[in-house]
Amino acid sequence: MSERRGFLRRGADDGPKASVRELLPYLFPKKGLLAGALVLSVFGAVTSLVQPLLVQQIITAVQDSEPLTWLPWVLVGIVLLDGIVGGVQHFLLQVLGEHVVLRTRTQLVGRLLHLPIAEFDQRRTGDLVSRVGSDTTLLRAVLTQGLVESVGGLLTFVGAIVAMLIIDPMLFGLTLLVVVVAFGAVLVVMPMLTRATRAAQEQVGHLTSALERAISAVRTVRAANATDREIAVVGERSTAAFGAGVRVARISALVVPIAGIAVQVAFLVVIGVGGLRVATGELPIASLVGFLMFLSYMIFPLGQMIGAVTAVSTALGALGRIQEIVRIDAEDAGDVVDDVRTSDAAIAFEGVSFRYPEAVVRSRAAAEGADAEAADELASPTVLHDVTFTVTPGSRTAIVGPSGAGKSTLFALIERFYDPTSGTIVVDGRDARSLERRALRAGIGYVEQDAPVLAGSVRDNLLLAAPDASDARLLEVLERVNLREIVDRSADGLDAAVGEHGVRLSGGERQRLAIARALLSAPAVLLLDESTSSLDGRNEAQLQAAIDAVAVGRTLLVIAHRLSTVADADQIVVLDAGRVVATGTHAELLESSPLYRELATHQLLVPADAGTQA
Repeated sequence: MSERRGFLRRGADDGPKASVRELLPYLFPKKGLLAGALVLSVFGAVTSLVQPLLVQQIITAVQDSEPLTWLPWVLVGIVLLDGIVGGVQHFLLQVLGEHVVLRTRTQLVGRLLHLPIAEFDQRRTGDLVSRVGSDTTLLRAVLTQGLVESVGGLLTFVGAIVAMLIIDPMLFGLTLLVVVVAFGAVLVVMPMLTRATRAAQEQVGHLTSALERAISAVRTVRAANATDREIAVVGERSTAAFGAGVRVARISALVVPIAGIAVQVAFLVVIGVGGLRVATGELPIASLVGFLMFLSYMIFPLGQMIGAVTAVSTALGALGRIQEIVRIDAEDAGDVVDDVRTSDAAIAFEGVSFRYPEAVVRSRAAAEGADAEAADELASPTVLHDVTFTVTPGSRTAIVGPSGAGKSTLFALIERFYDPTSGTIVVDGRDARSLERRALRAGIGYVEQDAPVLAGSVRDNLLLAAPDASDARLLEVLERVNLREIVDRSADGLDAAVGEHGVRLSGGERQRLAIARALLSAPAVLLLDESTSSLDGRNEAQLQAAIDAVAVGRTLLVIAHRLSTVADADQIVVLDAGRVVATGTHAELLESSPLYRELATHQLLVPADAGTQA
């Protein structure tokens, strides 16, 4: 119980973690840019270290009343060159940072869209979007906030230390003591910052999910007068994200005063002790000035290195969330292709049972606000029980039954969104698990119950199934599903916008567009899940005629609530509570299946007293 409770209430500290070794490959997408930035960083370190030496020589020459000759001009030239090098290096680092974000997002999106369907069923869309957006952006900060610059800064730091040690070992010892204490304090804070950043990114993901939910269902929210409640929900998530962000700021704020105090103490010690040594004649004034300049050149790269450590700690929190997705095997990772045929069936279910993964069920329960005890009651319910039936090639089979009987799950298993818990599904005479998913789906047209319409144009939606189809072919398939009017009524024709989620289309138009998309690929098998549920009688008859025409020579499986649309099917499978309770034709089932007869009676396909007479 405690383990399950922990799954629902997992805190940020138990979240995904990443190591510095995993971070490095993300930082080097463009080796040429990186090499250029590093060379300029080293060159900038050299020009910085030369400046205090020149200043010392100038001061010494003035004290000794010697001519300055070329020294001031060299100093001015080096200062200008240092500024130019810094600007070019900054540009290269910004470009390199953009490449980091691009490469990371490309990899992450590629992995996201290849994840098993179970992962989408247990994760919030907004959280996944947040990983692609804000989490990847944090990786850029590793480069732009000093990691590469710290390489040159390290050279400057070492050079300044050597110079200070040569100028006055005692002053250097005092300075080093202050720096070591400050840097040690920063290292103590870093793990806290990593955990806080990870928690903050988790909260941003929750906020994005809440906002995505409210926006995607805005019409339903408005119709239910739930706008204020949704605003409150998003507000709670925003407050949680704010609190997590403040915790990050609170921990980050510890670094700033530590560094600031270290700088002030170091300078005060050097000025106080160094001034005393100058007054007693133990240290030349030029050496003190040079020491102070080298001290500043040591402090600045020290700040860069502290910033780099901070940026890395922040990035590791974000990278942990990115790596959590990257580490998940792609959907087809375990595919094993086998050409051995087992039967001549187009599709066959042989003793198939199925239950959803426990993680999916618990995630759904958590999303609905269920506590751990409620999740226990819902855990891993069996959706299908020993389902067996065969679909011969070129036939038409209908799947009917009450809501929740498991009809749509059958189609999900045929498409291999999931594999059965037990039993075998045969597709084209072979075990579906021996077929590569891409090849399997290439031969199947699938229209979901709530078939989505993609934002974009009519053309965009149709080309999803057949990217090389001509305009003439697109118009032909639209004509066949009685949808030509959405093209004719717009000056944009096939480029007419359908709106977000197809909002500019009616429910029936959205469904017909999805069917047209499936028909366009001319598959060997068509799976239609409630394909006519949103159509009026006229359009249903026309669409049925189109399906009849395209079904010739193909295998058709239809899930239907309207029995009138499948009464002429070659085979009707009656499903109830995940079990096949009857199989036969319409006439046979009216005689043999009480459940089918009840469904037909409620839909007025048979007289109300037919069951009694039978």
